[in-house]
This record gives sequence, C-alpha cells and structure tokens, in this order.
Amino acid sequence: MLTTSVEAICLNYRPKKDNTYPLMLRLTKSGKRKYVSLGLSVEERFWDFKKNSPKRNCPDREAILSVIERKSKQYREQITQFKVEGKDYTLETLVQRVENPVRQMNFGEYLDYLIQQLKDENRLGYAESFKGLKSSLILYCDNLDFQFTHIDQQWLKGYEMFLIRSGKKENTIGIRFRSLRVLYNKAISEKLVKREYYPFDDFKVSKFHEQTMKRAISKEDIKRIIELDLRTVTTYHSPYLSLGRDLFLFSYLSCGINLTDMARIRYCDIFEGRLSYYRQKTGKLISFQLQPLALDIIGKYRKPDATPNDYVFPILDRKVHKTAVQIRDKVRKANKATNKALHKIGEKLGIPIDLTTYVARHSYATVLKRSGVSTAIISESLGHSSEKVTQIYLDSFENSQIDEAMKNLL
Repeated sequence: MLTTSVEAICLNYRPKKDNTYPLMLRLTKSGKRKYVSLGLSVEERFWDFKKNSPKRNCPDREAILSVIERKSKQYREQITQFKVEGKDYTLETLVQRVENPVRQMNFGEYLDYLIQQLKDENRLGYAESFKGLKSSLILYCDNLDFQFTHIDQQWLKGYEMFLIRSGKKENTIGIRFRSLRVLYNKAISEKLVKREYYPFDDFKVSKFHEQTMKRAISKEDIKRIIELDLRTVTTYHSPYLSLGRDLFLFSYLSCGINLTDMARIRYCDIFEGRLSYYRQKTGKLISFQLQPLALDIIGKYRKPDATPNDYVFPILDRKVHKTAVQIRDKVRKANKATNKALHKIGEKLGIPIDLTTYVARHSYATVLKRSGVSTAIISESLGHSSEKVTQIYLDSFENSQIDEAMKNLL
C-alpha cells in the first residue's frame, strides 16, 4: 500500500478579499493530490514557504500550529487505520472518513438509544419489538458491548441456530431478524457504521416466512354474529360480550381497523358520516364512509354530554388515560377481554376458528376478494406481509373506490 503524505501549505496564488491566503492540508498519494481547508488564512509575509510553517512573528502562531497538528494527526491516524485493516483507499475515501467520522457508539448503546427514542416519541409498540430483540441477543451474546462491524455472515448464522435450538417458530425468528436489519440500516443512516460492512446482502431475512393459518370467516358467519341473541351465550352477565361483538363488527365494516386504532377514535374524527384517522402503526391517514351498521354501533355508545375530544368506544377515558403507557396498558387489557368474549360467541355459533378482533381484519379483506373486488384496493397483504405495501396500494386509490368496494361487506 503506497504511502500518503500529509503537509500544511499556504495557497499564495489564491488571495482572499482581505489579502490573506488560505491554509490547507495537501494530501498526496500515487501522484494525486487533494486539498483540505484548515479554515485559516495568513498574510503571505507571515508564512515560511520552505518549512511550510508560520513564521515566528506570525500573529496567533501557536494557535495555527495547534490546528495544523491536530488536523494532520487525524489524517495520519486514519491512514494508519486503513493499513491495519489492510484496505486500500482513495484520497476521497480518506477525506470522507476523517471529515465525516463515524459516531462512537457501540451496538448495545445504540440499541438502548433507539429504544429510548421510540419511547420518547410514544411509539411504544415499536419500542417493544426492539426490547424483545435486546433480550434475545443478550441470551445469545451475554453482552452487547461490540461494534456493528462484529456482525457478519457467521454471526448471523450463529444467531439463527441459537433461535432454532431455543424452539422459536419461524415467524418469531423472522421478527427478530427484521428488527435487527432495521436497526443496522438505522445505524448506517446515523453514520455509526459504513454501508460496506452491511451483512444482510447475502443473508436473506425473507426466508423466514411461515404461512399463517387462515383467519377469515364468511359473510354468512358475519350475519350469524349480527343476529345472535347474546343472552343465549352465557348464563351470567358479561359486560364485554356486547362490546366485543360491536368492536368485531365495527372492525369488519371499517376497513379492518384494529383495536388499537378503534380505541383511539374520537367524535371529532367523524364528519358527515366519514371516519378519518391516522393509523398508530404507520402514521398513514385512513378515510372512508361509515356503513349504516357501523354508525348504529357508534350511536349506541354515545353519551349525552360527549364532547368532540371524547373517545367513541368505552375503552379509554381522556380524563384518566393521559400518558402513552396508560393508553397502551388499557388497550391491551381491553383486547384480552374482547377476544375472550369473542371466543365464547364463536363457540356458541360453532365457528371453526378462534374468533378474535384479528379475524375481523382478515374477514374484511377475504369477503371483498370473494365478491370480486380488486385485490389492489383491499390488498391481499393486509395483515400478512409488508405494511408498507398495503399502505402504498391504499394510498393510490380515491376514497370513492374504497367506499364503493365496502358495499360488498353485507
């Protein structure tokens, strides 16, 4: 590997408006040169062009020498680092590495930083996925005190075998690796690690895909749920039985909206029979005309003194559930109670699959598909593959097309 010279020079052929001349570092390698500004300039009479150094009578001589020494040291150290790594480099690469240094934060520190950042942004579900990754990796590595460059093909294969031996299902393994890949990509964008070290080009995360069993019911089963006399389901009072059915039907009739988003619907989100809200998971705006039965369900829970900022469904109370953690915990409890009630309804009707709010989302897509509605509108990937693909499809259609398609639900 050829030696690169680093020296300070004064460009006495490029005067500035104040008649001083800029000081530069001149990098030379293989006959090629590149100049890096030191952000300083001096009068020509104060620079010794033979020694490439400020003269003794130069104002601020010590400060100038300090800057030259500090900057030259950075470049020499980086040149040495390239030699240690056995990597060839261009002058452009050298300047890029020194002038845009990688931030000093190891893998574990950055993972903790990202988790905290997501918490601060109230993206608690997303934070949980990275907390799960952290717990898993600690079991695999004992500690996370290493650099991103430590993760290579062999490391990834070792982690895969660890998860398999731990009895993790393919879907779970896929979730862990997708989270890890997202983390690595974020680290690249944050300049924590160079793109050249990216280990996922040859290690394909897409192989971890397990087909989930079908979770949809027919339009006929939906009608049976609507017509069911809930008094025949249990012999005791179950407050979530009626609410659970209403939430299930509202989800089915409302573009497969999940419970997390349903719980957060406020009266101000509904205007002239149209619901518009931002999905918690993606931040995308969803808007559609509410079906007559969905409007009836909303009316059922409306309080006489309700304000525009009040929640529609009796899950959250804006006076009680104020923080993101309080909201998340309450929604989780509601989801558990709702699915328990739906399980009883499904058993009563003899529905062959376990009835949950998740089934409503899949049934929405499946019923429309069987009715001949374009998969581009309903999106086959709804709940099955990339959320981004789903949103790209939905965002490309006019609201009127989705409204028209939803007429096939009942």
